Amino acid sequence: MVENRDSRDVQSSPIEIRPSEALGSEPDTIGPYRILERIGEGGFGEIYAAQQVEPVRRRVALKILKAGMDTKAVLARFEAERQALALMDHPNIAKVLDAGETQSGRSYFVMDLVKGVPVTDYCDRHALSIKDRLELFIPVCRAVQHAHQKGIIHRDLKPSNILVTVIDGSPRPKVIDFGIAKATTSSLTEKTIYTQQGQLMGTPAYMSPEQAEMGALDVDTRTDIYSLGVVLYELLAGALPFDPVTLAEKGYAEMQRILREEEPPKPSTKASGLGAGSPKSAAHAAATDPRALTRRLRGELDWIVLKAMDKDRTRRYETANGLAMDIRHYLEDRPVMAGPPSTT
Repeated sequence: MVENRDSRDVQSSPIEIRPSEALGSEPDTIGPYRILERIGEGGFGEIYAAQQVEPVRRRVALKILKAGMDTKAVLARFEAERQALALMDHPNIAKVLDAGETQSGRSYFVMDLVKGVPVTDYCDRHALSIKDRLELFIPVCRAVQHAHQKGIIHRDLKPSNILVTVIDGSPRPKVIDFGIAKATTSSLTEKTIYTQQGQLMGTPAYMSPEQAEMGALDVDTRTDIYSLGVVLYELLAGALPFDPVTLAEKGYAEMQRILREEEPPKPSTKASGLGAGSPKSAAHAAATDPRALTRRLRGELDWIVLKAMDKDRTRRYETANGLAMDIRHYLEDRPVMAGPPSTT
């Protein structure tokens, strides 16, 4: 699934540690998988790099339910994530390879091992141009479109869930972590998943207004379009539209109001440093003069991002493919679907 080390190259090899440190009472081998090291964790699962020894030898990621987290609600979420990934087959989405239970009854599933870094970090480290950032973002939209066609809404799209790995010398983004995914057509599991009223699902800085309402309005695939817009905003402007620290300091009600009512500065304004909170050296990261970056973003790129992030979901792109298509039109110097915001 994910190996994300900011201080290491994306192609570095996992370092083997004593399995007893990782899984406690579990054996160092689960089925045909020998545990190597812990590489991440989520709300209810722990992720390990493992070596599959048969019928083929390969490095994989193994996600296992945390000890003591075998409540009905958690088991249902874990099974839903596993089923969501199993439904999809796309080169830019981590794939499920196997599933089962340990000797002590803890559920697990096995995925592609993605050795990568968040998409924003990759772009900044390699000082990618605006064109290259847009080219890298298009397959992310295609992956989200594939999920939507399979009836899956991700609901937590953000840079740490869009990792870039290098394959044959070329960067490839991979969408990971469908831990809070939602089905649009049929249930992902026979177990009942109940989201408690008032329980926040997702990451506030990347969350659509309707998702932040926490149940007041049912979310659909357009909530992922909004999150894609926020990620694109950050890739282009070098900063988020709303400061995550400020959002974290606010109570739920104020955070909801900000996301529902306050208009973010345009990416070009944020990149110029005139917006609230200066960007993190966006121009330097993109190897672009700050004034040239502002000019590049002003106009059609501003329009594309703000259309994806429209407060009114009926005015957003209807599909992730629609967003990808408008980006492609921009790159090919063709007319885009997005336009300048109206006075209203």
